[in-house]
Amino acid sequence: MWLEGDRDMKLGMHIVETSWRGGPARLAGLLAEIVGAAEDAGFDLISVADHVWVHPIIGGPLKNHLEAYTALSYIAAHTRRARLLALATAASYRPPGLLAKMVTTLDVLSGGRAMLGIGSGDYPEEASGLGLPFPAQAGDRFDLLEETVQACLAMWEGERGSEQPFEGRHVRLERPLNLPQSLSRPHPPVLIAGSGEKRTLPLVARYADACNIRPSPEIPRQLELLRRLCEEAGRDYDAIEKTAPFAFDVGEDGSKIDELIGRLRWLSGMGVETVFGWVVGVDSIRPLEIMAREVIPAAAELSPAA
Repeated sequence: MWLEGDRDMKLGMHIVETSWRGGPARLAGLLAEIVGAAEDAGFDLISVADHVWVHPIIGGPLKNHLEAYTALSYIAAHTRRARLLALATAASYRPPGLLAKMVTTLDVLSGGRAMLGIGSGDYPEEASGLGLPFPAQAGDRFDLLEETVQACLAMWEGERGSEQPFEGRHVRLERPLNLPQSLSRPHPPVLIAGSGEKRTLPLVARYADACNIRPSPEIPRQLELLRRLCEEAGRDYDAIEKTAPFAFDVGEDGSKIDELIGRLRWLSGMGVETVFGWVVGVDSIRPLEIMAREVIPAAAELSPAA
């Protein structure tokens, strides 16, 4: 597993949008304050939604949101310990060689704390709005996702990348040279996001160090499928971190603490080991203080079901 420690539940703070108090003029200072407070609170990971528009499920495109990898580099400079990733990069948005270089740069500048969080993409409106590539057919997006992961792994081979060109149907790297090489070895951990049983989970079984599946009663069945897929692929199921997205809402006065801990217990009981949560009201800092005092210690007592 790519997170140190026993099999207790880990929590990540997920930044889904940045329409915070004070507006853009205060955003840099407030972001530094938030990520510093999150790390001090005991969050093991900090992730940023890799969207150029805020997703409709969070409120839509007229909210503020920063570009993920630029923001992660800034976050790296204001943290010391937490793992850092985009959750999750649409494979089509960046050429694979450039994406591997960006994650490598984040890894080097953060002292080996970067991960590659990647998926097939789910927001065609933002892609067409800003002219980003987004294959119309889901099958093509998943083929591109697989080749992108393969190409990134080729970039992370050995001391300077693969000696052989990478040639796929969608991706071609004539020379996968990568210097400086990542500090994380053999490569930055790869998280493949999504719950799809026909394409996503098989890709997790073949390539990923972590999955990120929707929080639903289907999790035990999906993880059992992942176990079988890992056996077929010759991978160690237990070495794959099982993660899920969620919302961390403790209430303005902490009135929802017990409810949140109960939901974390529910996820843990289904086998989820790490939860990435959007902290409601995070720009006031107080929810992070409440989580540090009440929620994170309780989560550390949870042992995810095998």
